[in-house]
Amino acid sequence: MAEGDRRQGRAFIGSFTAAGGPGLVTAEVRPDNGALTPTTSLRTVPDPSYLALSPDGAMLYAVSETAEGEVAAFRVDGDAPELAGPSVPVDGSGPTYLGLYAGHVLTANYGSGSVTAVPVRPDGTLGTGPSGLLQHSGSGPHDRRQRGPHAHQVQADPTGRWAVSVDLGTDSVRVCTLEDGAPVLHREIALRPGCGPRHLAFHPDGEHAYVVNELTPTVTVCRWDADAGSLKPLTEVPVLAGAPSGDAYPSGIVVSPDGRHVWTATRGEDVLSTLAVEGDGLRLTGTVPCGGHWPRALTEHAGLLYAANERSGDVTWFTVDERTGLPRYDGSVRVTAASCVIFG
Repeated sequence: MAEGDRRQGRAFIGSFTAAGGPGLVTAEVRPDNGALTPTTSLRTVPDPSYLALSPDGAMLYAVSETAEGEVAAFRVDGDAPELAGPSVPVDGSGPTYLGLYAGHVLTANYGSGSVTAVPVRPDGTLGTGPSGLLQHSGSGPHDRRQRGPHAHQVQADPTGRWAVSVDLGTDSVRVCTLEDGAPVLHREIALRPGCGPRHLAFHPDGEHAYVVNELTPTVTVCRWDADAGSLKPLTEVPVLAGAPSGDAYPSGIVVSPDGRHVWTATRGEDVLSTLAVEGDGLRLTGTVPCGGHWPRALTEHAGLLYAANERSGDVTWFTVDERTGLPRYDGSVRVTAASCVIFG
């Protein structure tokens, strides 16, 4: 399939309505260069900060990152998303992420430090309430940010056998399964105290995973054992060439489809970093400006990188050098309080 053909379709952009954002935005993707053009927006769900598509692309799921915490489903087989039933409470506060796993939507609830499972019906709509919740426990050495658990991400592993949640507050990654619709802990893996893990991305080989740390500008390289459902930290690599001027706040992490590069976004420095994959390690090869301010999320699509810059209120995109993996700024579009971009 040609690169231009792969770029056809739509993008969906989440944003913080509490900061003036338009909510859930639909955008056309220009096939020749990947540029985004917003076409519709919906504010029916407050603060839809993170989004995920169903495997068939017919349904879109969004967390409502509010103190109450909800998840919503939208039909996206028409020209614009349509809310498919009422939002469902997640019995947790501040959900920041969601993933699909074993017939459920799982949410990572940052405020309450928990993971919630909400059943997905055969038609893609959500059940009336959660089927179970896993409450994290623990803390870390950072006095302000790690007084308790803060689940920041949850996703299925590449085999679909396990759910993996990353907790910034406890410096750990939890591997879970579902029993009778409830998340059940299989194993908790400790990372370096005080690193503040935020997001994890799997390598295409299914044997490595990379955890970007928010409280220190680093990535922890891990070996993933899908048979055992176990993660083994191997090494920790910086994502900045020098010491940051202040708190760095790394955010998103993406692995290239060919497995040769890892990209991260760092909000405090407003940069995207490129790291070369070298066996069981990584090597920082360069950083470039993100084209805006406070890149909250990073997405790869059809050979391009897209950064959702929350505080400058835009989405920027970059072509990627095939040899070096270094991004080159190509363009941007205005989306107030942008928080994530997905494609489908």
